Formats: sequence, C-alpha cells, structure tokens
Amino acid sequence: METLIVKFLKFCAVGFSGLLVDFSVTWLLKEKVKLNKYVANAIAFITAATSNYILNRVWTFQSTSPEIVTEYLSFVAIAVIGLGINTAIVWFLVEKRKLNFYLSKVVAIGVVTCWNFGMNWWVTF
Repeated sequence: METLIVKFLKFCAVGFSGLLVDFSVTWLLKEKVKLNKYVANAIAFITAATSNYILNRVWTFQSTSPEIVTEYLSFVAIAVIGLGINTAIVWFLVEKRKLNFYLSKVVAIGVVTCWNFGMNWWVTF
C-alpha cells in the first residue's frame, strides 16, 4: 500500500509539472507566436501530456516496457477521457448544482487525478 501512495504522490507532482508546461506553452504560442488561442491550447495539452508520460514512465512507474508507442497512446487516450470527465463534472456542478466555477474545477481535478492515476496504473504501466 505504501508503494501505491508514493506512486500517487509522484503522479501528482508530475501532474503539477504538466500544468506548468501547459500554461507556459499556451502563453508562448498565444502571446509570442500569435497562434490562435485554441490551437495554442491544443498544442500545449499534447506537449504537457507528452511531458507527463515521459516523467511518469521513468520516475513514477519506472516502466521498462519496450512498447513505448502503445504506452504513450494509452496515456494520451486516458488523458483525453479525463479531460471529458473534467468538463462534464464542471458543467454539471455549475449548471445543475449552481456551484462556484472554481470550486467545481477543484472537485473535477480531484476526481480526474484519481481516474488518470488509476487507469494509468492499471492499463498503461
């Protein structure tokens, strides 16, 4: 159980680094390169997911599988599903339950962090 907790904490640290990558790349592409904000956002999402995959493969889960492409595609698919879950939770809590948008995002992030970790632990790595 302790190993699982340590892996979860590492996964969260990697996720925070991904947040920094996402925001940095979005800002750079939108503000400096002058790309469309949605294009910049999409590129940043993929960049952060790739960074997160590499760090989680090496540090969190210490995977030595030669199936890197399969792992990567699984990781990104789980992230995209997580994005959908996040959006659905925020929409439900804001529109149907009339909760504050940012409180709703915190709830959604908590749920999706658990989803992403569990699915990557079980499926990807």
